[in-house]
Amino acid sequence: MISTVTEAAFAERRQADWNLLDELSSMVAARGIGSLTPAQLVDLAPLYRDACADLARARAARYSAPLIDYLQALTAAAHAIVYGSYARGGAGDHVLSRALEAFPRAVRKRYKPIALSALLFFVPLIGGALATLRQPDFALRLVPGPMLQELAESYAKGFAGGRDVGGSTMMAGYYVNNNVGIALRCFATGIFGGVGSAFFLVTNGLSIGAILGYVASQGAGDNILTFIVGHGSLELGAIVLSGGAGMSLGWSVVAPGDLPRLASLQQAAREIVVIVFGAAAMLLMAAGIEAYWSSSPLEAGVKRAIGGCMFVAVTLYLALVGRGPPRGAAAEAPWT
Repeated sequence: MISTVTEAAFAERRQADWNLLDELSSMVAARGIGSLTPAQLVDLAPLYRDACADLARARAARYSAPLIDYLQALTAAAHAIVYGSYARGGAGDHVLSRALEAFPRAVRKRYKPIALSALLFFVPLIGGALATLRQPDFALRLVPGPMLQELAESYAKGFAGGRDVGGSTMMAGYYVNNNVGIALRCFATGIFGGVGSAFFLVTNGLSIGAILGYVASQGAGDNILTFIVGHGSLELGAIVLSGGAGMSLGWSVVAPGDLPRLASLQQAAREIVVIVFGAAAMLLMAAGIEAYWSSSPLEAGVKRAIGGCMFVAVTLYLALVGRGPPRGAAAEAPWT
């Protein structure tokens, strides 16, 4: 049983961030997203992510109903903002349109490290899946056995029962925390000449492939693919983009060209930050889809069809949006 002292300490430690998120949400509700400064826009997604994780922890620890209700209301309001429900005309629309164009433009500019990142992630993923399908014990070298068994049993049950809203909200917080953690490691460790990014891309690709192969070897392959297809293009794509951004950052230090290494790093960072924030937005969207849609009892064919459309939409967005001369100030990153 969790003591009230522990709950009070938890709330006291996190209250400042909750107050800031509540303040930003109130500002947007009253005056639109354009009322936020660039710095506040940058802070919004991490604050929302952390609040979702706090809600998941509070539920898991069986904290009091008032605290859980407060965090539910806080994350619900922030969710509407992060997903653009409060976006209005004028300055807000201008900032949003700049961001939507700057992101794919930055991805295309760094296509070489991003293509390398995709190879480092998907080749091990496919290899790990095939190796596990041939020899299921291969997965035990990469993923703990109890975790594999739990996943196999869970996917074998299918999605007929779905999840309640509370369970989906808790899982959304978990998915945000877990997925952002993976992407952050793939990006941040790239500063070491890109080696850290490459390492985490390969190891995560192998682990995910091993999980897919193991679940499929236990007869639940169709279910896990149906679960992944809805959000996979966003989640896995964001991991690849984060890894590519990390390797690009590291390469700016290894091969600075005519610039001093610090100047080269600063120049690369101004462009790469757009990719990082775009990847973070993709992970937030993926977490919402994974928690509320992928686990729903909808027919598998519907999920697969919409998942295929999502893949096409993401591909076309990254390939086509923002081509041509930037509009006005969109030539620079909207957060810098």
